[in-house]
Amino acid sequence: MEKHIEMLGRIQSKADFLEFMQQFLKTAEDPAVRDYLEALTAWAADSDGYYQNAGKPIPENINWDFIAALLYAGSIYE
Repeated sequence: MEKHIEMLGRIQSKADFLEFMQQFLKTAEDPAVRDYLEALTAWAADSDGYYQNAGKPIPENINWDFIAALLYAGSIYE
């Protein structure tokens, strides 16, 4: 089983999510999908800065595991 799949259900932090995304990116075959996932990963990594620069509160209690599961499911769901 691929590492990113094994991580699902155990992602508890932004750092865990970013690790999931790095592993998930290794499986992206379509260049457009890979570019999108890379951009999404980069934004997630820098998202605190976005909120700070926009004068908005940084979201708390983000369910990073749900977001990871959503992205993974979108890659396999028919």
